[in-house]
Amino acid sequence: MTTYGFLLFDDAEELDVVGPWEVITASSMLCVSQGGEQDTTVMVAQRPEPVRCAKGMGVMPHRTFADCPPLDVVVVPGGQGTRTEAGNDALLSWLAAAGETAEWITSVCTGSLLLVASGVATGRRVATHWGFEDTLAERGDCTVVRDARWVRDGNVVTSQGVSAGIDMALWLIGQIHEPAHARAVQRYLQYEPAPPYQ
Repeated sequence: MTTYGFLLFDDAEELDVVGPWEVITASSMLCVSQGGEQDTTVMVAQRPEPVRCAKGMGVMPHRTFADCPPLDVVVVPGGQGTRTEAGNDALLSWLAAAGETAEWITSVCTGSLLLVASGVATGRRVATHWGFEDTLAERGDCTVVRDARWVRDGNVVTSQGVSAGIDMALWLIGQIHEPAHARAVQRYLQYEPAPPYQ
């Protein structure tokens, strides 16, 4: 059984949370249907109150920093809120501590800023939203990779903007289980991107 923790904060980008959440919970559902164990997935925030995401969606955390169980996988979303949270010592301290024990620590979009600011991804190769690449690179304490949907550097996995988090989560499920299982999750979700105005 794997325990996944999704970090929440005000102005987090909705799909950065919900996209990987859907992949990971669908994976757990398929595992259970085949006689395996159910994974644990929790939303974690600094306080127990609902979090208002970037486009207005409200999300209720399951746990706070104070009572969060040990996590095997941490998922950090992006969004405008990352700029504020990059100065939140409580959040950065929690993230640094979680990163010391987690098997995988991941981010979507500008969530990579929080990984770098907490020290988890300092000196690492990271991906982020295309509109934030120059800003993150100017920090000088990470190497921004501009041509990959997601980037793995050790146990740190970062992805580009919004929808790239779904790709990253599917890749991660393939690492935790096996690629065939990740393909089954993708098929169950009917995840076949086909934008109409390419």
